[in-house]
Amino acid sequence: MLPERRLTPFPSIPDGERPLAGLRVLDLTVAVAGPVATLLLGALGAEVLRIETPWARPRHPSSALPAREGAPDEPWNREPRLNELANSKRSLALNLAVPAGRELFLELVDVSDVVIENYSPRVMGNFGLGWEALHARNPRLIYVRMPAFGSSGPWRDRISYGPGIDAMSGLSWLTGYRDGPPLKPGNFYCDQNAGLHAASATLAALRARERDGVGQTVELAMLEGELQLIGEALLAAQLSGREPTRIGNEHRCWAPHGVYPARPSADDPDAWIAIACRGDADWEALLSVWGDAEAAGDWRFRTALRRWKHREALDARLGAWTAGFDAPALAERLQGAGAPASAVMGARTLLRDPQIAARQAVGGLEHPQVGLSPAPQAAYRLSATPAPPRSAAPLFARDTRQVLAGLLGYSPERIEELLAAGVIAETLT
Repeated sequence: MLPERRLTPFPSIPDGERPLAGLRVLDLTVAVAGPVATLLLGALGAEVLRIETPWARPRHPSSALPAREGAPDEPWNREPRLNELANSKRSLALNLAVPAGRELFLELVDVSDVVIENYSPRVMGNFGLGWEALHARNPRLIYVRMPAFGSSGPWRDRISYGPGIDAMSGLSWLTGYRDGPPLKPGNFYCDQNAGLHAASATLAALRARERDGVGQTVELAMLEGELQLIGEALLAAQLSGREPTRIGNEHRCWAPHGVYPARPSADDPDAWIAIACRGDADWEALLSVWGDAEAAGDWRFRTALRRWKHREALDARLGAWTAGFDAPALAERLQGAGAPASAVMGARTLLRDPQIAARQAVGGLEHPQVGLSPAPQAAYRLSATPAPPRSAAPLFARDTRQVLAGLLGYSPERIEELLAAGVIAETLT
């Protein structure tokens, strides 16, 4: 059995020591792509104000985590995806559908550095909060928008989520097996990729503002972001005139190259191991552990080209051997011999993996209603200005009153008026 590992809380880094300390971001994003961008900016030290409508969160999400003992029954604060994507942020509930809400938002724009949204292009203009209006209020503002297909072209006003972008970008066409249909990739590649692009472009725009003193728009069309992932296929189609085919776990010139069955265990009842041989050196390293004299002497497997041409027979023979071994132990032996290999990890296994633990790639954030919850850390590490996730996702509207009083100087009486008018909220409506 793998050892149970308790989540280690992320180290507490003073906000002023993080690289983006002093910057303020107004976060109007929804779904996954935009929140990924803003959680990265928040961990780097920007004050991210998550602007939520007073009715934004579902009252009874089916995936809500159990409440810790003594916590109030507020399932909208315990939804796992929200708690993953809203960490390192604050929550302000504001109704932009009413004029007073839009005016309040413009006051926040006056004292902020970045506005980021991922609506379709017409939405902010319909609110009267497009680039021209925001730039007039704050000429130094960076305005980041993340439409599915961009703000121009015939698909400008189309709406899409990750699976649609996966399909239209060509990624789904390339995902699947040679004799099967296109498949949706198993995770939110489109959204995660777009979020990383948007965050890095925001940093570039902020750097340009330091030099030039003025803001600008940053547009990340999610479709174009995902095109970055299929450059090889686009080049192949252009040069050959043929549509690249789906190849599953195969490689276009290496063999063996795939995912092979391993011996099931209590920890991993569906066990697999990935093995990739780039050439003769890797093949010899594999054979040194495999010890299959018949495979070593088979004329079909003597050169890299022959192994590739006869990869189906090779895969069947190799898979019959790997099926008798524990995946992590076999991967360790193959790695030791110089053959690239790795056990196929599931989420539960990853949480207990010593490499993940040693680098705290996943750490714990203390949520007041859930307790210590797992959160991935960004893949980069900054030696002088560390930037792990700074706080768990905020409870709904937790910071509304504090932001208006502390940042905009609103009196208690004015805040009560706005609450009564439904312009802002402190509880889910």
